[in-house]
Amino acid sequence: MKKYIIYIGILLAGLLLGYLFFGINSEEAAAESTARQEHESEASEQMWTCSMHPQIMKSEPGDCPICGMYLIPAEADAAGLSPEQFSLTENAMALATIQTAKVGMTGEAASGFVLSGKIEVNEEANAVQTSYFGGRIENLNINTTGEQVKRGQLLATIYSPELVSAQQELLTAARLKENQPALYRAVRNKLKLWKLSDTQIDAIENSGSVKENFPVYATVGGTVTQKMVQEGDYVEQGQPLYEIADLNNVWAVFDVYENQLSGLEEGQKITITTNAFPDRQFESEISFVNPLLNTSTRTVKIRAELENEKGKLKPGMFVKGRLEVEQAANSANITIPKSAVLWTGERSLVYVKTNPKKPVFEMREVQLGRQLGNNYEVLQGLNAEEEIVVNGTFTVDAAAQLQGKPSMMNGEATEAVSEEKPMQMEMRLPEIFQKDFTSVLDSYLDLKNALVNSNMEEAKAEAYKMLRQVNGLRTKNLGNMEVTHLDKIKTMLEGISENTQLENQRDHFVALSENVLAFVSNMDNLNNTLYLQRCPMANNNKGAYWISEIREIRNPYFGEAMLTCGETKKIFGARQTER
Repeated sequence: MKKYIIYIGILLAGLLLGYLFFGINSEEAAAESTARQEHESEASEQMWTCSMHPQIMKSEPGDCPICGMYLIPAEADAAGLSPEQFSLTENAMALATIQTAKVGMTGEAASGFVLSGKIEVNEEANAVQTSYFGGRIENLNINTTGEQVKRGQLLATIYSPELVSAQQELLTAARLKENQPALYRAVRNKLKLWKLSDTQIDAIENSGSVKENFPVYATVGGTVTQKMVQEGDYVEQGQPLYEIADLNNVWAVFDVYENQLSGLEEGQKITITTNAFPDRQFESEISFVNPLLNTSTRTVKIRAELENEKGKLKPGMFVKGRLEVEQAANSANITIPKSAVLWTGERSLVYVKTNPKKPVFEMREVQLGRQLGNNYEVLQGLNAEEEIVVNGTFTVDAAAQLQGKPSMMNGEATEAVSEEKPMQMEMRLPEIFQKDFTSVLDSYLDLKNALVNSNMEEAKAEAYKMLRQVNGLRTKNLGNMEVTHLDKIKTMLEGISENTQLENQRDHFVALSENVLAFVSNMDNLNNTLYLQRCPMANNNKGAYWISEIREIRNPYFGEAMLTCGETKKIFGARQTER
């Protein structure tokens, strides 16, 4: 029995030791395998970019297709993006004041929208006071616009030769009225056509004398909105004297865009506010929708009538009108701010932030519905709670273009090409390095002049001299990006000094100039003024830059064949000013 107990003990001890040795090793192996897989996954997601042209993004290392310099690892945040996506740095987001917001009830409620308009005179209550007989204005009782007049108020007195003659006819006919009553009635009716009342006619007849000046009384009451004559003017029968408006009732007139017309109709309620009385709302209804569209503004005018007994609403005041619009039963009720939308003529575009924790964006085409105040209704393309760019949209679009991503200008990702203006990265160059680099610049200019003269052997010698100077630069405090530029300069100089083909030398000079420019654009002081010049036909019509000590164009890429092809793009020196 004791022997069996010993055997069992030995077996258990063996199992324990086996677990301790082999179990732990297997766990360590599993952990090592997992770490290796994660490392391989991160390596597979690593993207490579050019320090001088950050819009270039490659999945593997190599040379920049623009300047030819070595690609460097991109930041971790730029990895793992789809072809449609791109990222911005937090610093770029802050400098460009880029703001995002979630899709939904942004700004005004989605059930209504706000219109802009102004108060206008009610044309139906607008009247023109005319002169009913011709003559000279002897006196004006109303001399300024804005004055209030009442019906029957004296407005002016007029001397009228026609009325003087008509009065003499009346006096003569009055003496003959028993014998010629028809003549008498005809003369009185003639005076009535000039708006003289029976009382006035009787007064003339009873006085037996002719009046020289006759009064003009207001036929309507209201506010004088326009004065059309002056004292001493001669007026004809029917000529306007004043424009008088009844401001007890005014119009609120609004402009409505085409995409806001859906659902608008006469009788619809509208709430009107004005800056003069922000704490008060005026309720009314749409009384008229203009059947004609203004083709220049693409708007239709609508109006509402407002009671204005106390005269608070003045013609010309700006007002806002809020309309409540019934939503369709299947409406998703999604709205976005106007500032978020880019238009290309046929497409409406927004930029969606695809990662809530990182500034990663992609372009999205959307279908818009009605304009609701400062918002647009979204019919297709966005879902509720998605985050979009609402401020700085054009800046984000420019970043997409630079990185060759789908943008406002193109619907698909494109290979980035050489730009009219070179990308210049900001670098901090030690003072001692800048001082040493000036001698390198002198050799560069000699190399450039050799290529201008199409002298291959001289170009080889100058390239070799410049290479020795570059190798002698003190690079102790330079960063990785600056060292990368120097390495590319060395490679291009080696290619020029060892090449026996002039065209190949010029091809190397393209990348050499790009990398030399990276240092020149960051130097504080230069011994001489330098000119950045560009030929659009060089580098297989992609365009290429070079730096010159003279403003006169001397093309190193074509020599005598096209010596003056190019233009000066920038000046470097004591004062760095754009052309």
